[in-house]
Amino acid sequence: RNGIAILVALSLIGWALILWSVVNMSSPIVALMTPMDAGWAWREVVAVWIMWAVMMGAMMLPSAIPMLVTYRRVASKRNPEPQACHQWFLFAYLVAWALFSVAATLVQWGFQSLDVLSHMLKLHGSWVGGSILIAAGAFQFTPLKAACLHRCRTPIGYLLTEGRPGRTGAFLMGFKHGQYCVGCCWALMMVLFVGGIMSVMTISVLSVMVAIEKLAPRGEQFVKLVGTLLIVWGLWMFSGT
Repeated sequence: RNGIAILVALSLIGWALILWSVVNMSSPIVALMTPMDAGWAWREVVAVWIMWAVMMGAMMLPSAIPMLVTYRRVASKRNPEPQACHQWFLFAYLVAWALFSVAATLVQWGFQSLDVLSHMLKLHGSWVGGSILIAAGAFQFTPLKAACLHRCRTPIGYLLTEGRPGRTGAFLMGFKHGQYCVGCCWALMMVLFVGGIMSVMTISVLSVMVAIEKLAPRGEQFVKLVGTLLIVWGLWMFSGT
């Protein structure tokens, strides 16, 4: 129960920060996280990375609860310090998404260098946005997506095949699980650029999609539905150019 409470609390803190940022767009702190052009100083780089890292944590932690709870249950039978191991597993999982956030920061900087992002950090080029949607939709049908999603949907299977003892083992397992999660969801996260990085609606819808894919009984079928919808959306954007 304590483990679930920690995960829920961390996710709620992340969502609270997201909502605060959207409501307080005039704040100097938010201004650092949403630079208007590509002329970033080091403060903007760090602020944008923090924005992405917090957002990824808020979006991904709810769907990671079954894996983390299962790990703690298994670790408690193998290790005298299950809580410490559980914390290292969680920390490593977040590290994986923090590294993804570095890549997302660079992509955002690249889009701003091309002058295709609005002040709400939303792509305003139909061809660029349509291409991202079609690519993200196509990825939903790939073997890589299926393989990574399978790891995310089967906590016991992952722990049985990847189990390692001690805190170092917990860190390595958590980081590897985070890699699978990134591999499963990275393309969907790129849709944030199309719907708007500062759009609470876009963030919420993508979070629900990720949760359904990982937790719902027929999540694999939902993956294909999402892929089809993204491709149709992308083609519709092309038709409007």
